[in-house]
Amino acid sequence: MKKNVLSIVVLVATLTFAMPAQAQFQFGIKAGLNVNSVSLKNMQSNIDGKNRTGFFAGVTADFTAPLIGIGADVSLLYNNKIIGLTENGQKANKTLHYVALPINVKYTIGLSNLASVYLATGPQFAWNVGDRNWKLSNYQGFTEDWELKKSEFSWNVGAGVTALNHIRIGYNYNIGIGKTAETTLIGTAGNTVKGKLKNNTHQISLTYLF
Repeated sequence: MKKNVLSIVVLVATLTFAMPAQAQFQFGIKAGLNVNSVSLKNMQSNIDGKNRTGFFAGVTADFTAPLIGIGADVSLLYNNKIIGLTENGQKANKTLHYVALPINVKYTIGLSNLASVYLATGPQFAWNVGDRNWKLSNYQGFTEDWELKKSEFSWNVGAGVTALNHIRIGYNYNIGIGKTAETTLIGTAGNTVKGKLKNNTHQISLTYLF
């Protein structure tokens, strides 16, 4: 996994620095809405994940090569995500705090001098800067405690519209690849089972490019 991640970073960096000197370069501020869904593995059937809403905000740098429309954007974001679980009809939420670094390759098509559309994809690295323990045992009928991972690796797929060369509205689906959290359970045969939790996130963003 580490070798694959390193290869992806090298590829994106190569595409970025290989752009011609006349490439358009812009800085901007970016913010938006997270709708976080949870997928679970090795858990009991009475435990389920629910959608929860958070937000993100930060700065971004955008590169676009003229004529060919290929570019990249790199952002540094504070990412607020909320895990929602239900067990035996009871609900529990946990707010996660991340510093996220998405690195996307973009292809832009100009519709006119006023607007353009883009497609984007690339890796995202995130570091947990909040509490890493989520104690749920003996809380409203819950029977497990979760340990949150120090970092997350995920993949972005998105699209959007840029108006007047400054205002960008985008949609992104952030696909969790590594696990977000893990818990230790006792299986039906008395064996130890590792329950796993992973985040997938729908994102709507608004960016202003200077």
